[in-house]
Amino acid sequence: MSLFKSSNPTLSEKKFRDTVIGSMATQDESMTIQGTLQKFGFMLLMLMGTAFYSWKEVIGNGKDVLPLVAGGAIGGLIVALVLTFKRAWSPYLAPLYALLEGLFIGAISAVFNLAYDGIVLNAIGLTFGVGISMYFLYTAGIIRATEKFKAVVMTATAGIGIFYLIVWVMSLFGFNNFHFLHEGSTFGIVFSLVVVVIAALNLIMDFDMIEQGSALGAPKYMEWYGAFGLMVTFVWLYLEILRLLSKLNSRD
Repeated sequence: MSLFKSSNPTLSEKKFRDTVIGSMATQDESMTIQGTLQKFGFMLLMLMGTAFYSWKEVIGNGKDVLPLVAGGAIGGLIVALVLTFKRAWSPYLAPLYALLEGLFIGAISAVFNLAYDGIVLNAIGLTFGVGISMYFLYTAGIIRATEKFKAVVMTATAGIGIFYLIVWVMSLFGFNNFHFLHEGSTFGIVFSLVVVVIAALNLIMDFDMIEQGSALGAPKYMEWYGAFGLMVTFVWLYLEILRLLSKLNSRD
């Protein structure tokens, strides 16, 4: 039986177990929950810094949003892929990922806010609210990452990922029939709400993974890797909440 699993592909049992095998780290050199959350907070500040920059470039200076979106998204993806295989580089690449994602998040947020004024502040508030609530539910033991829970969330997350991939591939060939992904129809709103719930439940998986990694005595640099994986989920959650709010606003 697996000790811990996360449907977040960056946070998996094998990645943490491999770092523990052969490690002679002392307690002071080992991963801790507090250290991981502190590093996540630091990365969040970095993300907010570059997000503010790209927001200002789009809203204030009228710059083209595409270079910021493409540069942030593609750059972040490349860094994430490298980190998946080079976890020891996490202290350097995890902050870089946060900076690049900030460029992407800021530009995308600016576009949404131009369409629906005030939507970004609501999305930020809801994202933090959901994150804090999930952490409370996990630490209080109200929601437990049981094997059945993990299996359900992992399956749902994989299904969403495959569906988004299919939609993207079909769009390359001119098939854009999935209007519910962008329009405020009843089905579209329900779909986005379900995705938001699944993204939120992934936080439970991530918190459990970080706790188990700390218990196993993973090396100190895995705090950065755990913070990186947690940020991947938070970015996904924010984007899905932003999409949901845009659909709700379009119905007004």
